Amino acid sequence: MQTVKTERILRILIGILLVVLGYVIVDSFEERIVVVGDTAPDFTVTTDSGRQVTRSDFGGKLLVLNFWATWCPPCVQEMPSLDQFQKRLAGDGVVVLGVSVDKSERAYRQFLQKAKVSFLTARNPSAEISAEYGTFKYPETYLIDGRGKVVLKHIGPRDWSDERLINEIRSLL
Repeated sequence: MQTVKTERILRILIGILLVVLGYVIVDSFEERIVVVGDTAPDFTVTTDSGRQVTRSDFGGKLLVLNFWATWCPPCVQEMPSLDQFQKRLAGDGVVVLGVSVDKSERAYRQFLQKAKVSFLTARNPSAEISAEYGTFKYPETYLIDGRGKVVLKHIGPRDWSDERLINEIRSLL
């Protein structure tokens, strides 16, 4: 009698474990893509100036998180306007952080030396940060408010000096 009871409990526990295992397997295959309204995934990255920053370090400001690479022509094309955008809106509480997925540190450094961008830059060659956001096409930019919510998302290059875009972003401040 005790053996039957023990077998029944073991079968139930095995069944529960199989259901949990199935859920974990299915969940691991699900692609996560961050969209407007989501809480932005936190991250830690070391900027080129040697400062370690996280998403939450920008609390109270609008963080413009731009994923890019030197081998991406549209990324390179948008850099000058993104730099001007940073200079123009820095006083309004906007911070741009460009995170490169370049594997080649040399190519990355040479580009930055030539481009002389004024906003924060960092290199994440493993692309783990952009993967957390579900980024697969570069450039991709997330605007994250002071509470950590994604309030705007742009896939592809933008002209960051476009007055309509600037007015849209100012309306988020």
